[in-house]
This record gives sequence, structure tokens and C-alpha cells, in this order.
Amino acid sequence: MHCPRCGQQQVSEEIKFCSRCGFPLGLVSEILAHGGFLPQLADLHQGKKKFTRKLGLKIALIWFLFIVFILVPLAGITGAPGEAIGGLSVIGVCGALVMMVLSFLFLENDPKYPIQAADPNPQTFPGKLTGNVGGNALPPATSRPVSSYVPPAAGSWKAPDTGDLVPRSVTEETTKLLHKED
Repeated sequence: MHCPRCGQQQVSEEIKFCSRCGFPLGLVSEILAHGGFLPQLADLHQGKKKFTRKLGLKIALIWFLFIVFILVPLAGITGAPGEAIGGLSVIGVCGALVMMVLSFLFLENDPKYPIQAADPNPQTFPGKLTGNVGGNALPPATSRPVSSYVPPAAGSWKAPDTGDLVPRSVTEETTKLLHKED
């Protein structure tokens, strides 16, 4: 498996983070195994409700517009009594308000990101989740020829800033210990 962000090839499928960039790889192996989708999301898509909050609000708006702007003027033109016209107006306005409140209370909202149908064939997803597979995952190799190697000189084993790596003589250390006891 390759990291989708940097293209680094991973040692095994069970790795949780990319060894190069630290990208979380928890679900990437499952996504790759199922052709670019999660089966859990496909189950959500199949159970999608057709009557959502947005549709309820649209029906309430159509109810309001139809009754108030079409039926009430039509009743006024045909000579209906004033109580019938007033009743139609109240039914139009109050009915639309009740529908809106019920839509907000009982209907679910549409998902922000529509879930696409699951396609188990990975051939239909060209170029997705491939990362930098074609490119070099590692930096270019740098090499020094063997002939340029020079062993360090005997007195140059000292680190430039600390001086800790100086090889010490066994005899000098033991004589120092003997002098400390005196």
C-alpha cells in the first residue's frame, strides 16, 4: 500500500500512520480493499429517506402560494361570502406555518455531501487513491565512491564541540586512579 499523500510505500497494511509524512492510514487500507468506497456509507445511501426537511419546506411554500394567491382571489371573484375567503386565508397561512414547524421538528435534514452509489469495481476509479505511486517515493540516491574514503587520523577522534570521543589510554586512567587514593 502507498500513502495517498506522499506516495511512500508502506511495510504492511496494518500500519496506522505513514512512516514518511505521518498521514493517518487507518481507513485507507479498507477503502483500497473495497475499490475506493466504504461499505458503511453505501448502507447509509440505500436507506435514504425521500421525504426530507427541504422537501417539507417546499411543500409548505407551495401550499401557502396556492391557497393565498390562487384560491383566495378565485373565491373573491366567484362571489363567495367573506367568512369563506377569510377562512381560506387563515387555512393558507396557518397551514403553511404548521407544515414548516412540523418539517423542522420531525424531518431529517439532507446530507451535506451526497453519498455516491457504491461501485465494487476498482477499474472505474482510475487515478483515485493512488498517491505518488508512479513517482519516486524516496529521495534520489546519493553515493560517494569508495576511493574518496579517508580513515580518520589518530588524534582526530575528538568531536568538534564536546571532545567526548577521544580514545584514552588504559595506563593513564589507572595511574590517575592510583594518585587519587593517595
